[in-house]
Amino acid sequence: MSNLQNIRKEKNLSQNQLIQLSGVSRSLITKYESGERNINKASAITVYKLAKALNCTMEELIELEY
Repeated sequence: MSNLQNIRKEKNLSQNQLIQLSGVSRSLITKYESGERNINKASAITVYKLAKALNCTMEELIELEY
């Protein structure tokens, strides 16, 4: 499960609610949560919008790879 999905679920938000709060499209959110797209390669503005909507830091959304 992605950091985005974990944080969204911790905040008890549906994808629809996150879409409304962030302005990020459903297809992008779905792809980031499923791992089809790498959130680490998302534009800074997209990560910022998601972080602001989720009341978390941008760093918390990034998937650290060691």
